[in-house]
Amino acid sequence: MPSIVDKSEEQQDAEAEVEGFHDDLGPFVVAAETTRMAMVFTDAKEPGNPIIFANDAFLALTGYAREEVLGQPFNFLMADSTDARALKRIKAEFEANLEAGTEILYRRKDGSEFWAGLFANPVQDTRGAIVQYFASFVDLTRHKEEQAQSKMLIDELNHRVKNTLATVQSIVWQASRANSDPRAIREAVESRLFALSRSHNLLTRENWHSAGLLDVLHDALEPFGVTDGRAERLVIAGENIRLSTKAALALGIAFNELATNAVKYGAFSNDKGSIRIDWTIEPTLEEGRLILSWREQGGPPVTPPL
Repeated sequence: MPSIVDKSEEQQDAEAEVEGFHDDLGPFVVAAETTRMAMVFTDAKEPGNPIIFANDAFLALTGYAREEVLGQPFNFLMADSTDARALKRIKAEFEANLEAGTEILYRRKDGSEFWAGLFANPVQDTRGAIVQYFASFVDLTRHKEEQAQSKMLIDELNHRVKNTLATVQSIVWQASRANSDPRAIREAVESRLFALSRSHNLLTRENWHSAGLLDVLHDALEPFGVTDGRAERLVIAGENIRLSTKAALALGIAFNELATNAVKYGAFSNDKGSIRIDWTIEPTLEEGRLILSWREQGGPPVTPPL
């Protein structure tokens, strides 16, 4: 926390000049004092441009008392991580008596940091000499947070799109490798893409945080009538454990494949077969391993591979 600075005679004179504004520029000073925008005046004649006036909005923004601010150099609020190039640019603009404007990371009295837009203009006396700087600050905290959130969403979207395209590529490659008939390839690709789409819909409802295993299973089996007309021949045993997005997408496609085979060739290709699906979590040193079982009974005899 900055200490209360002993004021030089010149600085006291500068503050007296600000007080004199009440007579010469009364409405302007009153507006500066009462506006919701943080504002300060600095003494351009003193090294470091010490602050000689700070309005209530500036004090509320920074958390300092007025006596802790007056006399401090203009850049005393700069955070340790402030861009050195921005600081150098502000210093150069002040030394050249130019208008200054940039976005800067500042530090409050409690140590917390915040972004603010800085706009500083020189104030001239009757002879045209620059005697003070008038600076205003716009709190950009919410704007920066929204920017960070937008970037995170874009990065996440980019990540998901890449993963989805890789999954689609894998689906097409596997279908073409397992079939030579174009119609069979198309049907296999369509079925798996529909399964991928259903998993995406489920994850969207869950804000892409995770998905319940029971929910993934239900969405995968529903198009096959497994959860309706064949429900009495289906046994599901297990808790609705939460799956990562990657696991949910993979299992959604896997359940689709198993259900397709069951309806075409397995237990649900006749009126007698049944399926039992259950799972447990096997403890490991990390997060645990999912052990999932899909058992079919009563289907046609399995033909051994050639």
